[in-house]
Amino acid sequence: MGYEFEAAERAAKMHQTRDPYKLLEAIGANIRYCYEFEPDGLKGYSTILNRVMFAVINGNLSEHDQRIVAGHEAAHLILHKTEILSSPAQALKDFNLYDNSGRLEYQANSFLADFLVSDEDVMEAISNDDHDFFRSARELYIPPPLLAFKLHSMMRRDFKVRNPIDLQSSFLGDNNSMW
Repeated sequence: MGYEFEAAERAAKMHQTRDPYKLLEAIGANIRYCYEFEPDGLKGYSTILNRVMFAVINGNLSEHDQRIVAGHEAAHLILHKTEILSSPAQALKDFNLYDNSGRLEYQANSFLADFLVSDEDVMEAISNDDHDFFRSARELYIPPPLLAFKLHSMMRRDFKVRNPIDLQSSFLGDNNSMW
């Protein structure tokens, strides 16, 4: 099993939630919204200042997108505290959440996918004969690129599932929304 899956399941069980806002609250992070960011610009960032964790979310995003950003930033705060504290600017900034080019982003996306949706819920959604990949993502209330990360995680854990799209940030193109 993957490290991210284990960490996500441990967080969901320990804090009894799959809600990213409740997770941020449970780990003691402060949530801030910034309305100076453009909707297609910086999505959010996480930082630790004077031992206080912050998740800053672009307030101009849709509610759905903000929820995804909140979970992604929670993942960074859980998985990457050392990297955040050792970075020169002490922040991990996310312009494109589904960027698969770096280890930290890949891990945060994998954690997020496994945290937000249980394996059982995914199996139920994809087993419905009149659901294609995109309809399953909508039913699960997650963007298609995030469902791709979840399916990839499940494949690594020997689930007999198929992932019809690649784990690449280019999938999102230049759209403002992640949906």
